[in-house]
Parts: sequence; structure tokens; C-alpha cells
Amino acid sequence: MNSGRCYPVVRAGTAVAVAGCAVALYNRVTMPRLAASAAVVEPVTVCVPARDEAGRLPALLADLRVQTGVPDLRVLILDDASTDGTAAAAAAVIAGDDRFLVIRSEDEPDPGWTGKAAACQRLGELADTAALVFLDADVRLGPGAIAAAVHELRRREVALVAPWPAQVAGSAAEALVQPLLCWSWAAALPITAGNRSRRPSTAVACGQFLVFDTAAYRAIGGHRAVAASPTEDLDIARALRRSGRHTAVVAAGRLASTRMYSGAAELDAGYTRWLWSAYGGSRVAAAAVGAVAALAYWIPPLAAATGRGSVRRAGLLGYSAAVAGRLLTRTTETAAAPTRTDIVAALSHPAAVAAYAALTVRSHRAHRRGTLRWKQRALRAG
Repeated sequence: MNSGRCYPVVRAGTAVAVAGCAVALYNRVTMPRLAASAAVVEPVTVCVPARDEAGRLPALLADLRVQTGVPDLRVLILDDASTDGTAAAAAAVIAGDDRFLVIRSEDEPDPGWTGKAAACQRLGELADTAALVFLDADVRLGPGAIAAAVHELRRREVALVAPWPAQVAGSAAEALVQPLLCWSWAAALPITAGNRSRRPSTAVACGQFLVFDTAAYRAIGGHRAVAASPTEDLDIARALRRSGRHTAVVAAGRLASTRMYSGAAELDAGYTRWLWSAYGGSRVAAAAVGAVAALAYWIPPLAAATGRGSVRRAGLLGYSAAVAGRLLTRTTETAAAPTRTDIVAALSHPAAVAAYAALTVRSHRAHRRGTLRWKQRALRAG
């Protein structure tokens, strides 16, 4: 590597990596977290859309049955035309608990709706409480999670609180890629400022766990506002902000976790389903973001490995900042010390960025060809 020619490029990449690490450190120190000791007195409705979730849903329902701090809890489960016995699996866990209701639907979503948005809309219309919680079937909850989340909603006086669950990895592919979800915002956006803002561009949300003020949710039309969106969670937060309301993201790693995808194949299919829509669905914007990521997270480690003198030192600094930033965002998410797997994944951050780039390309290609599918449903090109 030619030191004279490469040094400015390496220095620029390192500057981006160091800036990301600084933001990650700020968020690690200041990120708001759910308080496990909270309690609420108001009635709460929890909505769980479930399609082919017989293997995952029972554990969530078992967690919901032992929630504390919510004396008036109602849980609505929509079996969305499942073919694997989801409704029966749910009924077996509920065991006659009258706080739970399983609704079986054979209807396909109307044109212009994704399956999840349609299921959430139906559940939201059935809710009759002022606080409304949406959970994915793969979420696992500590006993005080629902009370803590609703308490945070009311304490902050916002329209939506998005508790961010810790992402659990059960394979090498998941350990490499899944922490990028948290890293993508926690190394780029100071969350205390983002939570105070009403700018849609600074909204952060995770659809696995969302807590709404029901009146605000219905004022924007509920999930009808994001009927066709492949990222309905982020877009509904943006819709609330465009309506003049506040939303907030909080770390929930002590009280909520999830294994979003099981294995490389499911991870591939999951990200391919929606990554095309990032950055407004623009391939140009996606390419620009990819170029900056390559500058910050490929060039410095390459310089560290092959450069000499000042080039190598700058590369080592940039690579170290990238690894540190990844570990900081991971511990922000989990509220725990990094594991050996976390450390290995952080050291492999350049490979994670490469995997993300490959998934983005694949998603855009599938979107152009109209071949996107999820859970045996074709996804309408938007």
C-alpha cells in the first residue's frame, strides 16, 4: 500500500469510524432503559400477530401469563392463516386463562397490505384500552416487561415507546449480522437528542415490541397508515412524528430478548424481504451508504494489515474504533458484558458490513424482479 497516496483515504475512513465509536460511547452511557420495578394501574391490551408460529408463540404466551405490575391485562392473539397449528399451540398454553383470546383468521390481506400490517390493524381495532402493546411471537419477556414499557410510555408522555429487545444469536451468521440492527442507529444517532425530536428521520423503532397510546395510534389510522410498508415499525413511528407527536426508543435488554431469525437461510430471507426499502428505496442512496461503510470499515483494517508507518497506525486506529463501537452498541442492547461470541463478531465487523452489502444487493434485485416472499406470501412490489 502506497503510504503517500493512501494516507488521506485511510485517515478519512478512520475519522468516520472514530466518530461512530464516539456516538456509540455516548449512547452506551446515556441510553434510557426500562425499569423493572415499574407498575401500572391502567388496563393494557397486548396484541400478538402470529403466522406459522407454533414453535415460538407458546414461550411468549407463558411469559405473558406471569407478567407482574399489570393487574388488568388482556392479550389478543391473531392466528393469521397459519398452517402449522399455531392456534392449537396457543390454546394449550393459555389453558383457559380468560385474559387471553385466540382469534383464527383464514383471510388473506387486502391488496396494498402486507400480512403483518393487516393482522396488526385487525388486532388494534379490537383493543379497548388506552395503552396498546404489539409483540412478535419470537419475543421473550421478563416478568415486569409490560408494566415497565407502559410506565415508560406514560412517564414520557409520548405516542409510542419502542423498547429495543436484545437480539439473540443461535448461529455464526446471526452473531455476525444481527447486532448490525442496533449498531446502525446506536453508532450514528445520539438517542437522547433523537427521542426529543419530532423529525421523522431520527425515529427509531423495533416492531417486535411497540407500546402505543391508543388514541394517538388511532388518530393516524393505526397500521392503515403503513399498510404496504415492509418496515411498518419504523414507518409508523415516522407517521406519528409527522402528525406532531413524539416517539422514543429505550433499551430493554434486561427485560426483553428475541431471536429474530433462526439460521443463515432464514436470516437471508428476512433481510432480503425488506432491505430494498432502506434509504427510501433508492439504489443510489444505498450505494452511497455502502461506499461510506466501505471507506470506514474496510479501508482501515486493510491499511492495518498491509500498510506501513502512518498508514498502518491510522488503519489500526480506525479498525480499533470500529470494533470498540460494535461492542459498545452490543452492550447498549444487552445491558451485559460482551460475550466471547460478541468479541469475535466485533473483530469480524468488516465481514458483517460485507454481508449487509450483499444482502442489500440481493434485496434490490429481488424487489426489481418481483420475487420477494415472506412466510409463503408474495410481497407486492412498491
